[in-house]
Amino acid sequence: MMKKITLILSGILLVSILANGQEEKADTAWTINSDISLMFAQSSFTNWAAGGDNNITLNGFFNFYAGYEKGKSKWENMLGLAYGQSRIGEQEFRKNEDKIDFLSNYGLKAAEKWYYSANFNFKSQFADGYDFHEDTIPKEKISGFMAPGYISLGLGMEYRPFEYMSFYISPATVRWIIVNDQDLADAGAFGVEGAEYAMDSLGMPDLSMKLKDGETVRNEFGAYFRFLFVKDIFKNVNLSTKLELFSNYIENPENIDVNWDTMIGLKVNDWLSASFGLQMIYDDNTPITDKDGNTGPRTQIKQLFSVGLTYKVSNK
Repeated sequence: MMKKITLILSGILLVSILANGQEEKADTAWTINSDISLMFAQSSFTNWAAGGDNNITLNGFFNFYAGYEKGKSKWENMLGLAYGQSRIGEQEFRKNEDKIDFLSNYGLKAAEKWYYSANFNFKSQFADGYDFHEDTIPKEKISGFMAPGYISLGLGMEYRPFEYMSFYISPATVRWIIVNDQDLADAGAFGVEGAEYAMDSLGMPDLSMKLKDGETVRNEFGAYFRFLFVKDIFKNVNLSTKLELFSNYIENPENIDVNWDTMIGLKVNDWLSASFGLQMIYDDNTPITDKDGNTGPRTQIKQLFSVGLTYKVSNK
């Protein structure tokens, strides 16, 4: 697993170096920025009377921006990658962060601060995710690369009151939810149509007699809204937040999917930084089982605070 982390971080560093190498050749209409952060946390206890478990956490973050603006045309591309692992006591390493998020938006100026826009978005993750049960029960795979994967295409309008703030709305967005793992697809994970099975003598599905594979792609068509804000709100304090809302016209349009991702970065000096991240997700197609065994869609919350090294590249 540590080899996988090293490979991912090496690739991120290579992209950052290549971007820096193109800095002097960049078209004046292009704006290119990138940063890579390596965050580390560790606790160790020896003969500690109050008790405690040794733990280690390693996270890597990479953000890349390439924007082109000339005349009435504006094309922005944003890539966010994150991956992290942690280990507590004698447990095996388990991931605590895993994200691939690519956004490309082309705009044609319609009026002051308004653009006709075409939007493309891709989301997924690098590695398999597991639900770790009691020691007597094997861990259960619940996600993986392109399981799920989200691809969306839409046409709409963007309002840009300030350079650091954007509102985008599309009444016509197509979204594909991909589950590229047949076992998860058979289980109907992430909203795809599950497998069909023959019934046993008690009228229950016989999982050993599959009649039809589960679908690996779910198609949706609906309305999409995105709010984006990226700005230094204080000296050496940067706030980045993205709120995404999606309503599927085809099925339960009143159940709006929500993805709100916020990161606060604090710069200590040119190399040392700290960050706090908060992500909240509500997806009507993703049921969650709580500690009492109740299953249904729920608000998912992830928090992360870390300190580490940051390297930035910019052509402006």
